[in-house]
Amino acid sequence: MKLIHVLSLLPFIGILGFLPFVNKVTPFILGMPFFLFWIVMWVVLTSFIMAIVYKMDPANEGGDE
Repeated sequence: MKLIHVLSLLPFIGILGFLPFVNKVTPFILGMPFFLFWIVMWVVLTSFIMAIVYKMDPANEGGDE
C-alpha cells in the first residue's frame, strides 16, 4: 500500500476507530472534555495530513498550465 493511502487512512482511524476508547469526559484539556478535544485535534491533524498527501501526490507536480 502506498504511503499516500496510509496517510489518508490515518484521520479516519483516528476519529472513528478510537472513539470507543476515548469516550471520556473527566480529563479536561484546554477547557474541553477529552472526547471533544480528541475530535478537534483530529480535525486539525487531518488538515496537516492532507497537505502532506497533496505535496507527495505525483499528479500535482505539473502545476497549473
